[in-house]
Amino acid sequence: MPLVTPLASDENEDVAELARFFNETLGFCPNSVLTMQRRPAIAKAFINLNMAVMANDGRVTAEQKRLIGYITSANTGCRYCEAHTILAAERYGGTDERLDNIWGFRDSDLYTDAEKSAFEFALAASSVPNAVDENISEALHRYWDEGEIVEILGVISLFGYLNRWNDSMGTTMESGAVDAGNRLLKASDWSRGKHV
Repeated sequence: MPLVTPLASDENEDVAELARFFNETLGFCPNSVLTMQRRPAIAKAFINLNMAVMANDGRVTAEQKRLIGYITSANTGCRYCEAHTILAAERYGGTDERLDNIWGFRDSDLYTDAEKSAFEFALAASSVPNAVDENISEALHRYWDEGEIVEILGVISLFGYLNRWNDSMGTTMESGAVDAGNRLLKASDWSRGKHV
């Protein structure tokens, strides 16, 4: 049972209008947003931040951003966000092969060296204590410009917030996310955990 019960999707007209963004990314509005709307200013600020972070202003693709979010969420152990990000990565063009082999990225030809540097950054930046070091910084600067590095860290940080939010709330996982987790993460030890 969640710490706080989500409100109905039409509870707040302004939040509902902004939340349409998630219909494209996930096919539904996440329960995390429906919980945030108990304080509409938080929900609106979060949705606007999410849209800004996930905008494609450089070479970092929508699929890559979702894979970075997935790696960040899996590294911190948030089952809720793992299912959401892997579903969104698929919706933005992630092939079964890329999704199935994400944890073998270091040795795989399915991912570019630029992607590998971003994925290493996601692992290091989402670790506690933070593990970003000079080698990770050098690799990032080899493949990405500073604006793109800001985009990548924006994704990692956004999911840091969401990982804390959803694991602390025990946010109830939507059926679409459960289906995605069962289908797309079957090779891992994924389960919905506390997100019942």
